[in-house]
Amino acid sequence: MIAILDYGSGNLRSAQRAFALTGHETIVTSDPEICLASDGLVVPGVGAYGACMEQLIAAGGRDVILKRVAAGGPLLGICVGMQILFTAGSEKGPHSGVGIFTGEVSEIAAPILPHIGWNNVRASEESTLFRGLKDERFYFVHSYAAKEGVAEAINSYCNYGEDFLAAVERGPVSTVQFHPEKSGAVGARLISNWAETL
Repeated sequence: MIAILDYGSGNLRSAQRAFALTGHETIVTSDPEICLASDGLVVPGVGAYGACMEQLIAAGGRDVILKRVAAGGPLLGICVGMQILFTAGSEKGPHSGVGIFTGEVSEIAAPILPHIGWNNVRASEESTLFRGLKDERFYFVHSYAAKEGVAEAINSYCNYGEDFLAAVERGPVSTVQFHPEKSGAVGARLISNWAETL
């Protein structure tokens, strides 16, 4: 079973439909026990970093994420759901994050923000998420991103004004800055690649 963490942020129903296509039972829930017991946990996120963190903490999601990662449970963060896994974010901040990854999420140095639309990802050859998806385009909607590679992780990048992290894979934790559930066939393939690891 795949659980999509409901803490009041994210395109929950579109994510549920996309992950259900993998053949796994997929539910949207805020129940900590279900989130911890699931085969895979998806952490979505839409909006500002600080607001998402406030909602996450209020819903008990921060503790769920920390417990799940400590237990080695697979987790996939999407968009702001990726960003909040870092130490801090500067959007209308500073704000403290969950701290799974060391680093700060800051504004992209680009002439036009937000970064909206399809962009190429330079996927690491070691990536599991991007298996069979070399140099493909995914759908982004954001103005902030983590930029420094995460230590002892598989880091993949995108460029919009400057390089930023498009995805990080370390142990049971995988994250993407783009929206795979809005990225058509390539997004569905990436979701399937992740689901196959569960």
